[in-house]
Amino acid sequence: MSGGADQARPLGDLEGLLRQALAPVEPPPDLAERLEGTLTEIHGLATGELEGWELSAMRDPSRWPQIPRAVAAAGIATGAGAALVVLRVRAQQRKRTATDPLDLVESTMRAAVDETRRLLDR
Repeated sequence: MSGGADQARPLGDLEGLLRQALAPVEPPPDLAERLEGTLTEIHGLATGELEGWELSAMRDPSRWPQIPRAVAAAGIATGAGAALVVLRVRAQQRKRTATDPLDLVESTMRAAVDETRRLLDR
């Protein structure tokens, strides 16, 4: 009969371990700045890779093996750019206190468009 009590104890320990393992962890204060710096660097490198390409060069069959590199650079630049827009818009939204959901959507969309324009102007 004592077997039931022994079985309950390990489950209690497991619950405590899970609670401890899943406890919220505060990110380092400079995480957003480091992430933005890394994404900016990645975006710049990928954009630099694309700047060397000319569409007319793709007609030359000897350059076709390099096309996947250009496609990858375009994808990386797009992904890093999108992540930068989201990161910057989220930072702006944390500073604002909008109570009306429609105002929040409007300001978020405006901020996303503004950040996208800034990124494309570089």
